Amino acid sequence: MSAIGLQTTTGPDSYLSELLAGVGLPTQLANAVASALVFLVVFVGVYVVSKLVVVPLVARLLDRRGVEEHVRKPLTLVVYGLLLFVAVGLAFSFAGFGNILVALSTVTAAATLAVGFAMQDVLKNFVAGVFIYTDEPFRTGDWIEWEGNSGYIEDISLRVSRVRTFDNEHLTVPNSQLTDGVIKNYDRNGTLRLKFTFRIGFDDDIDEATDIIVEEARAREGILSDPEPSVRLVEINEASFGLQSRIWIEDPGNSDFLGIRGRFVQAVTERFEEAGITIPYPHRTVNGSLERTGSRPSGRVSDD
Repeated sequence: MSAIGLQTTTGPDSYLSELLAGVGLPTQLANAVASALVFLVVFVGVYVVSKLVVVPLVARLLDRRGVEEHVRKPLTLVVYGLLLFVAVGLAFSFAGFGNILVALSTVTAAATLAVGFAMQDVLKNFVAGVFIYTDEPFRTGDWIEWEGNSGYIEDISLRVSRVRTFDNEHLTVPNSQLTDGVIKNYDRNGTLRLKFTFRIGFDDDIDEATDIIVEEARAREGILSDPEPSVRLVEINEASFGLQSRIWIEDPGNSDFLGIRGRFVQAVTERFEEAGITIPYPHRTVNGSLERTGSRPSGRVSDD
């Protein structure tokens, strides 16, 4: 075995080193050049063949399973990483770098441990990204809400997800924030129920107001007829009845749900005015009295 740890067993590198030594190169240099050439040839050969065979095979498998684009991208990167690792390992083995490979594996393990402590948050987000891809709590294009924030998912990576808010702000959210808490996915089922409470006076006809609300819901574009719009009496307070309307819209992530609800409420309000149905406003009466304490300072006018 040479001083740099090259193996002397029979292999491609030994035949090549003998050939190089035969043309006049020193034995130690011939061994080094032969090992480097074998490493390069095996690495390039294994990587190219794997890329031409394994990657298309994985792509066809993903197509067959109907995997979406946002999942295909990270999986493809993982496959490329594995191919690179296999190519390097086989190249080291055929080149005769057995002892060096063992040493590198030890150093790599120690470095991985040190990097793991230094990059705990990054690794946490990476693991969270893996869970997002496997559990699929949301997908690209979904409208989600979490921890008081909401928006549309524009991109999902293994570390962060990018969200566009309704104010057209772009948020880069660590994946761990989206897996540690509760997430509302409004696009999961394809429909969304909207609620709004209309208030009418005690002297108004509840049935007439209910009919108006349902008629306007059926007449509005964007509101589904199945499930049907409905109205429930949900509240009686000191000034009014509370009639809660429940309407359904389709594809909430791509629809103008705020505009749909706004036009619906406006139409119902205008119909209430035409029908003479009042919309009471809360009144506050303040009772009490004021007391004045103390006496006015007295003065005396002098005759001088």
